[in-house]
Amino acid sequence: MTSAPTTEPGLTTSPPQTPGEAPGRVAPRPRRVVPLWGWLVAVVVIWWVASRIGDGRAVLYLPGQETTDFQDRFTDLKADLIAGRDTNVLMQVVGAVSDAFNGVVEQLQGLVSTPDLPRPVPQIGWLGVLGIAGWVSLAIAGWRHALGTMASLAAVGLLGYWVDGMDTLIITFFSVAVSLALGLPLAVWMGTSRRVNAVVTPVLDVLQTFPAFVYLAPMALFFSLGPAIAVAVTVLYALPPVVRISAHALRSVSETTIEATTSLGQTGWQRLIKVQLPMARPSIIVGVNQTMMAALSISVIAGFVNGPGLGKPVLRALTAGSNQVGVAFIAGASIVFIAIMLDRVTTAASERSELVARGGGGNRRTHRIVLAVAGAAALVSVYVSRTYFSFAEFPDTEVGPKVAEAVQSATDWTTSHFSGLTTGVQETVTTVFINPLQDLVAGSPWFVTGLALIVLSQLLAGWRGALSSLACLTGIYVTDLWYDAMVTLTSVLVATLFVMVVAVVLGVWMARRRLVDRLLRPLLDAAQVMPSFVYLIPVLALFGPGRFTAIVAAFIYAVPVATKLVADGVRQVSETTVEAATAAGSTPWQLITKVQLPMARGNLVLAANQGLLFVLAMVVIGGLVGGGALGYDSVLGFSRGEFFGKGVSAGIAIVLLGIMVDRVARGAAERDRSAPGLLARLRTRTPAHHLS
Repeated sequence: MTSAPTTEPGLTTSPPQTPGEAPGRVAPRPRRVVPLWGWLVAVVVIWWVASRIGDGRAVLYLPGQETTDFQDRFTDLKADLIAGRDTNVLMQVVGAVSDAFNGVVEQLQGLVSTPDLPRPVPQIGWLGVLGIAGWVSLAIAGWRHALGTMASLAAVGLLGYWVDGMDTLIITFFSVAVSLALGLPLAVWMGTSRRVNAVVTPVLDVLQTFPAFVYLAPMALFFSLGPAIAVAVTVLYALPPVVRISAHALRSVSETTIEATTSLGQTGWQRLIKVQLPMARPSIIVGVNQTMMAALSISVIAGFVNGPGLGKPVLRALTAGSNQVGVAFIAGASIVFIAIMLDRVTTAASERSELVARGGGGNRRTHRIVLAVAGAAALVSVYVSRTYFSFAEFPDTEVGPKVAEAVQSATDWTTSHFSGLTTGVQETVTTVFINPLQDLVAGSPWFVTGLALIVLSQLLAGWRGALSSLACLTGIYVTDLWYDAMVTLTSVLVATLFVMVVAVVLGVWMARRRLVDRLLRPLLDAAQVMPSFVYLIPVLALFGPGRFTAIVAAFIYAVPVATKLVADGVRQVSETTVEAATAAGSTPWQLITKVQLPMARGNLVLAANQGLLFVLAMVVIGGLVGGGALGYDSVLGFSRGEFFGKGVSAGIAIVLLGIMVDRVARGAAERDRSAPGLLARLRTRTPAHHLS
């Protein structure tokens, strides 16, 4: 038995020695590890030096009016498909589907929006539409949302876009119906089979990475312009949300519940119908909501391919220039009214289904009586709208023209009085941020930029991220649009930088102040449901056409989703951790920078990921207002048939850019899920009860 060492007064003990270490030798200092930001800075510095040496050589620039053999293959393929439409089996099948889509849309238009000849008006006039829409909203969401639905549709009519608004709803609802018919069975299959889920999930990831604009080019190979291609593109774009969310909801049903139903002798079909689907119903309705909003956003973009609806007047106003801002505004406002209406009704339907499933929802007998009375009123409104002309065709009003004139006057006044300020902001951002970054990314030799991006991907996301970047950059090189892709990437990076700065400031403010959250969150929700086209209207009026306009519109479009993600991440930091840091003497600034933001790092990376994808989608649409690069190539491919192949190649390059930034951001999030070291240090400085 040994006794503990003692220390004589005035003597000090030597530090403990490691096994095998010679007595009296000082232990070696631990090696310094270079932090991640140090490596990132080093790569950027080397990249900049190499770009100065390269001095604009080997940038692979291709003028807008030139094409390559790779791009011409797509143009020739389109010509061959059109020429062989009568003999090609695939084109015959697609033609039959196209005819069916056109037939359904025309029938629905004759029902509610356009004259159903020989009737000079639709079968159901505006009053009947309001009655039916109000009754449906009452049944699934409640009386407040029924009133909101009727008010929103009436506002669209008062602005002068009743017919276009109804056409937008027709394309949206028909596309959602097709998406649900295809997506829900696939979601059930994914939710009940791990193998199917493993196969389909990567496909959904890729589809959701595509900007909406990109879907137009490949579908134009098979469908002719008009309602059919609008429906086909909308279905393809809107399908992934309902499949992914519904499959996740089915997989999330408790294993204990599944085992209990199995022990009771239920078959797999009975378990699905009586247990899994009812328990997953609220989430499925959320999936329907997301699918509906996606369908609405791209049904507007379908105006490019002659799809009916509100996309046409918005597109006409945007291409007409700044003197049409007022017209574009009221068309955009009509889209916003419809978007908010659909979002609120479907969200309320999800909440109501959950309440009813738990035995709430009020008196059911009273609810049925109210529905019966409202249904009778809706039938009367349908009859009146079929009988009287004034209730069939929405009357002309002066509301829309007056609003457009007021908005145009305000725009003209703003541009004339603040042109110096807007020009100064535009020149400063362009000189300080856009031009230097574009010189680095797009102005460097292509192999220098490619190698730098791959190394940065490895540092941020590991070897998987580097391999993904290598594959995507190789594909971009093959499209012969390297320079344009790098210019687009520059705009994406600049816009995302500003998005994250604003998102962090607003997100932290919202997380730390409940009043600020209550005031800002409804605004962010409303901004998030607006189709991307709407954001181009005010920005174009302020700054005129150009790449800066595309960047600002992308910034406005992406800020809401990034801000909400940051706010939610900061709010999720446990109160005990915040209390511990406060007890340790942290100031509010230290609390934000040393505790809350580091512990919300996963949400910050996710916000950057979503911000990048939103920005990329909007920067491409910015090609309409002089954004240039891949956006210009895409628009050129639609507007002129001889450049169709270049437009398709631009779409491929856009998708590859999206996949690359998505994979790098996701890889960075997966590598950085551990809690920051400050929490461990706090444990040594604060009483145990603060961290229990």
